Amino acid sequence: MPSQKPDRIAELTAIEVIYENGEKGRPISEQAPAAFDRLEARLPSLRGKKFYGAVIDGQYRACAAIDEHMVGIDLPRWLIPGGRYLIRTIADWEQHRDSIGTTVAALLDRADIDRTRPVIEFYRSQAELRILAPIK
Repeated sequence: MPSQKPDRIAELTAIEVIYENGEKGRPISEQAPAAFDRLEARLPSLRGKKFYGAVIDGQYRACAAIDEHMVGIDLPRWLIPGGRYLIRTIADWEQHRDSIGTTVAALLDRADIDRTRPVIEFYRSQAELRILAPIK
């Protein structure tokens, strides 16, 4: 079981991203790595980039926050919705990939979840993943 920091609540501003979609109909656990591989291959460098993930209508969306080095990259854009989020941190997420889905499922069981916005994964580093669950 991965170690976790205590949950906290934060107000996030909307984040503009570029993204690659996973292959709809496949398990999310297969869609995510393939979508990130395609996204990362399009970027000139991974250094300093902020990466996010979301599931939209059963399709995984691998995202990178737009910065000045992404001019000319021909990928779709999306705005990660701002608002209140409950943040749950998973340490050493690469060693505990199987816990991501169960963590998201547990958060979606909460009564205060805002189902009009998706749960967001923020890959803060190779050692820390933050699951951002939208709350009312």
